[in-house]
Amino acid sequence: MEQLFEHFHKLLKETNTSFIRYIHQKISWKSKMIGLTGPRGVGKTTLILQHIRQHHDTSNTLYVTAEDFYFAGNRLVDLADRFVKQGGRFLFVDEIHKYLDWAKELKLIYDYHPNLNVVFTGSSILDIKKGVSDLSRRAVMYHMQGLSFREYLQLFHHITTRTYSLEEILQHRVEISGLSHPLPLFAQYLRTGYYPFAVEEDFNLRLQQVINQTLETDIPMFAGLNAATGRKLKHLLAIIAGSVPFKPNFTKIAEMLSVSRNNVADYCLYIEEAGMIAQLRNATEGIRGLGKVNKIYLDNTNLIYSLAGGNANKGNVRETFFLNQARIFHEVVASPIADFQIDDLTFEIGGKNKTQKQIQEVRNAFVLKDDIEIGHMNTIPLWHFGLMY
Repeated sequence: MEQLFEHFHKLLKETNTSFIRYIHQKISWKSKMIGLTGPRGVGKTTLILQHIRQHHDTSNTLYVTAEDFYFAGNRLVDLADRFVKQGGRFLFVDEIHKYLDWAKELKLIYDYHPNLNVVFTGSSILDIKKGVSDLSRRAVMYHMQGLSFREYLQLFHHITTRTYSLEEILQHRVEISGLSHPLPLFAQYLRTGYYPFAVEEDFNLRLQQVINQTLETDIPMFAGLNAATGRKLKHLLAIIAGSVPFKPNFTKIAEMLSVSRNNVADYCLYIEEAGMIAQLRNATEGIRGLGKVNKIYLDNTNLIYSLAGGNANKGNVRETFFLNQARIFHEVVASPIADFQIDDLTFEIGGKNKTQKQIQEVRNAFVLKDDIEIGHMNTIPLWHFGLMY
């Protein structure tokens, strides 16, 4: 156990707190049990170490990763018991999905130690959702995604601005001092600005490692799939990456992958939950189920450029960006008339020469244009939607 504390203090000493992700202020840190999910590489570990450094006394706090060799011969519930007996009050467990029966033991820890606060993180795969359902009302869950364009400006270029609501953006109320020409920085963000580790070298190599670990390790481990299926998942992702955007034909995809049609739907769900793709669905009435999948996008634009390279389709990049940024506070669905719909608002996305023709008869409709700095009337610069969180 001493080695766990030693590793924890080493990580804490190396943790920089000059830039804190958007979700930190939205988490109710006083809750007895908190779960933080999100795809690999978006900064979950950094966030909780920053929180510890700023708000906790290390004498009663412990951070561990479930991947630590310590857990090869020790149980998490026993660690919690020893920690509490030594005066521990705050336990942070990273990569919880790597620990067998984690949900069961977290329930025991919650019930046995009423004065112990637990925060756990995990990649956003189905195993986490399944485990959370087992935890019932014990854990308060939060989901974290990659950098917004606003956060990118702050982290990479030290340009600070507040967040803007959808209503403020549509009313042309965006004002950013120190950003006279946003388009070059926006283009850079679309290529390499979504993942915080882009501040380090070898971004493309690291992103490929994230993709490979997700498809070849995380998903197969959860679903009991073999290595050959992991390669099929990568093939499926490559198909989506080269599309404009991708309208799913599961029968055709099944033939290309040499698998059954039902397997394709399952694969897409696994990849979506792992933060690699986003499935845009039609609007449905009532509370029963989700609408039919209308289009499939890669989760974010960095993935497009990494997987499609020089074949990245500009229209696909634009739509992917909007869906990725807008979904965090809004339910985005397919529009029967244009590209997207949020409540009674319709959005058509294109370049600076995009016309109003497609939405001219539609109320509450907006054209979101790439390659423009400012908007007017119902024409909105696309980059403004990167300021929402």
